[in-house]
Parts: sequence; C-alpha cells; structure tokens
Amino acid sequence: MTDQTLPPPEWVNTGQALQAMLADLSVQTRLAVDTESNSLHAYRERVCLIQFSTPQADYILDPLELTDLTALGPLFLDPGIEKIFHAVEYDLICLRRDYGFNFACLFDTMQAARILGYQAVGLDRLLNDKFGIQVDKRYQKADWAARPLSGEQIHYARLDTHYLFQLRDVFEAELRAQGRWDLAQEDFHRAVADQPKTRVNGEAREKFRGRRDLSPRELTILSELAALRETVAEQMDRPPFKVIDDETLIAIARAAPQTAEDLAAAGVSTRQIHLWGEPILAAIGRGADAPLVKRKQAPRPSDATVARLEKLRDWRKQVAKEMKVESDIVLPKPYLQILAEHWPRNADDLQALREASPWRFENFGSQILKVLEG
Repeated sequence: MTDQTLPPPEWVNTGQALQAMLADLSVQTRLAVDTESNSLHAYRERVCLIQFSTPQADYILDPLELTDLTALGPLFLDPGIEKIFHAVEYDLICLRRDYGFNFACLFDTMQAARILGYQAVGLDRLLNDKFGIQVDKRYQKADWAARPLSGEQIHYARLDTHYLFQLRDVFEAELRAQGRWDLAQEDFHRAVADQPKTRVNGEAREKFRGRRDLSPRELTILSELAALRETVAEQMDRPPFKVIDDETLIAIARAAPQTAEDLAAAGVSTRQIHLWGEPILAAIGRGADAPLVKRKQAPRPSDATVARLEKLRDWRKQVAKEMKVESDIVLPKPYLQILAEHWPRNADDLQALREASPWRFENFGSQILKVLEG
C-alpha cells in the first residue's frame, strides 16, 4: 500500500516555526531524523532538508530558508534523547560539515538490520517488508535544492522518518532475541565517535595518483585533466563526474589526443568536445610537457602483517557465514587492521578491542588469539 492518508507535515521555514518545533522536540525521549542533500546536482553539496518526526508529528525544516540552525545543536547532543536514523553515516557527515553539530545517543535502523543479517537493508525495502508501505523511489536522486518542492517530494521526505519508530522497535526486539543488542549499541556509539572523511573538492587528483596501471606521463596528463574538470565543475556548479566521468578522463590521458577527432575516438561526446574540446587539448599539452607527477605510494605492510590479515579475514568470513551477516559486522575494518599490525599474544594485548567493543572481545577474543597463534 501507499500511505497518502497522513496529515501534511509541519513545514519549518521561519524562526517562529523553528521555535515551535524545538519546543516539541526538546521534551521527547526519542526522535526520528533524516536529511536530504543535493550531492548529485551541485559542485559543493549541502543539506537541503532536515526531517524530524515524533510519535505525534512530522516536521520538515528548510535550511535554505533558515540559515542559523545553532539551536538544533543541544538537541543532537542530548544523551537523554535517542535520535533514530536510517544509514546514519552520511547524515552525520553532512550535518557535521554544514553546521558543526556533534551527536550522542543514536539508533541506526540500517546498521541494526545488517547486524540481524538482513540481505536488503534499504529503507524502502524494509518499510515494504515490515509494514507494507511502498515508497516511490523516483525521488531518491531528486534535486532537493530546487524550490518549490512538489507535494510528492514532501511526502517522500516525510516517509524517511515517519515509520522509523516502529522499525526501531521491531529491530530492538529482534536484536535482543538474537543476543546482539549490546553489539548494536556499540556500533551506534562507534558511529558517533568516528569522524568519517568528507569529500574534498579536487581530491580526484590525489586519488588518481595511486593508480598503478598508468605510466608516469599518463598520470601527469591525468592530473592536468582532473584540474581542468574541477575548474569547469565549480564554474557550472555541478559534480565533477557530470562534466566528464573518471573512465573517460583516464581514456583521454592514455590516448593523449591531439585533435577533436582524436578526442571523439577516446570516448569524449560531441557536446563535451563542443564545450571543452580546446581546454582539454590544452590540458593534455600541459601534461605532456610538465614535470612528471610522483606516483602516490601506499605504505607497504610487513609480510607478517599481511599474513595476519589473511588469517583474520579467513576467520572473519567463516564466522560471518555462521552468523549470517556481512564480514564487517564480525570485525570492522579498523579493528582488523589494528589486530594485524599489533599482534595480540594474550587477552591483555586485546585491550583496544575490549575498550572499543566489549561484545566482540567477549565473543571473539579467544578465537582471535587462537587464529593468530604462531
């Protein structure tokens, strides 16, 4: 079914409406939260909507109208109010980047689903499977910075939070039944403590420097092409991949075209050649003459570290199969790396794991030590 019978959400785009919303949210013990950004439509993405739900009301805040949102900070940091998200990592990245918010007391329904071993963890699939609610996926890639928003878009945005309370409660019961509630709580805390890397404009140049399938001269040409793409993307206010995608950029660097016809043969579209053909050829020329870009070399781990990584990965894969979850639920990558680099010989050496994840230490500590023996 589709749920079009809900009353309209509260649209928050004035200081008065913001204060009224805060008065309601601040007395709740839990809130559902989501954001919509314009990452597919702008050079510098930004938060374009913030959705809040309580058990009684849905709010949609317009941060394009309300630019001072500092009053939300204490709400996100209040340990007495549980904030329920779905796929919290991206929301935290965006809210930290745009407003400097910090967080406490989260519940991530997507991570809960992963810990429980669900294969399909998208919110649309979970809402349909659990409650028969069908979400129109047309708006997943909408330009949320465009105004006015349609009624269908507003309805889509409110569904991202409206049912999270019910979903959270279903998952709490299942987590407790499977003995994984404490594990989930640890992962929710880790989401707060982690500082995920945000996209930095121009970082593609650094990313390309690590490619080992390109010659030094091709890397140098590619660096010039990437710099040009960033300039064009910023001028047009669109994501770099919508100017020229990575694979086409690499194909140009390899072929080093000299003419418009050569560019077409390398996969550059007629429109791209019309708009940027001359600047692309100029960038190729600069790259052909410039000092060679130094290839980015990742630090090479020791043979012993590599051997321990392989052992841990094999063990993790087997345990994940038994638990019917993805491997990173058993042992997230940062923990895997620490254990491989710093060989734990006894329980005391597992102190970092004990502090970060008591559940994993209790359930897997002895297995990890046995796997790494010798």
